[in-house]
Amino acid sequence: MESVLTYLKQAVDENASDLFIVAGKAVSVKKEGEIVPVQGDRLLPDDSEVLVRELYGLAHRSIDRCLSVGDDDFSLSVTGLARFRINTYRQRGSLAAVIRVVSFGIPNWQEMDIPEEVMKIANMTRGMVLVTGPAGGGKSTTLACVVDAVNRSRNAHIITIEDPIEYLHRNDKSVISQRELAMDTSSYVTALRASLRQAPDVILLGEMRDLETIQTAMTAAETGHLVISTLHTVGAVNTMDRIIDVFPPAQQQQVRIQLAQVLKTVISQQLLPATNGALVPAFEIMHLNNAVRSMVRDSRIHQIDSVIQTSAAEGMISMDESILRLFKAGRITAETAIHCAMNPDQLQKKIGR
Repeated sequence: MESVLTYLKQAVDENASDLFIVAGKAVSVKKEGEIVPVQGDRLLPDDSEVLVRELYGLAHRSIDRCLSVGDDDFSLSVTGLARFRINTYRQRGSLAAVIRVVSFGIPNWQEMDIPEEVMKIANMTRGMVLVTGPAGGGKSTTLACVVDAVNRSRNAHIITIEDPIEYLHRNDKSVISQRELAMDTSSYVTALRASLRQAPDVILLGEMRDLETIQTAMTAAETGHLVISTLHTVGAVNTMDRIIDVFPPAQQQQVRIQLAQVLKTVISQQLLPATNGALVPAFEIMHLNNAVRSMVRDSRIHQIDSVIQTSAAEGMISMDESILRLFKAGRITAETAIHCAMNPDQLQKKIGR
């Protein structure tokens, strides 16, 4: 068994997205959507514990939280190699870790296939923007590119609240304050409330996890700040429903009114396996025009999809239309397109034509 540093280097050299340390399986990496072993021998529980403890040693962090709670999140920088987002946890009584490889530099948004319409978020000065999608769908990369665009173009104070910090930003035209849960603050809502006293222009909230955080984020957006956050939902309609359903029924109408006022844009994205073996993103983009705002206020959220489909001139695009374009460009197969579509039957008919 090699040292954990050797495995981290191998993951970077092989351009892997993730590294897995789990007892009962060989150390493995995820490349182009496939998990493959990087060594032949299966890890014993003692082996996985040694490697996990080495990770904590490299990060100069106590392992106590993982041992007492059962899981832990933190980040690690290895000079000359890369940054890593690490989740450690117990499984069947042994220690395990999943490690996401994050480049030191901020990715180029064009090379990441992020649409120009998404990057226009960087020009907004107030309100709320949500970037949604499944875990591992590329949300962090999109957010990093948007923050970098603000940093390069505007004189602003950008506050990020993350769990953990993935991409490190250098101060350019803006001042950037990056705060990490557990290390710099106790919770999202505590840091968010404090940020309102720190002269922010842009607040990046890593995730809206609960009612209190969502409520505070909407209040921050109402008071003239640009608040950008994420949810683990796919599609604008699901995102709206998720936010509203967090609140008690008696408050939901007031939340609809508030949401219709503060929300500016919802970006939904997912990564699809491409024909060249890589991953390619598909994006749904919804801007809140008068029609959408009215639907949110009047509890007609189910009608929003039809507005997205007919508002291409305003920069909107549905997830299925984005997937269809990738298929027509030869970047994904028909099977992938249908499997990842929001409405598979309808997309299959379009592909069939």
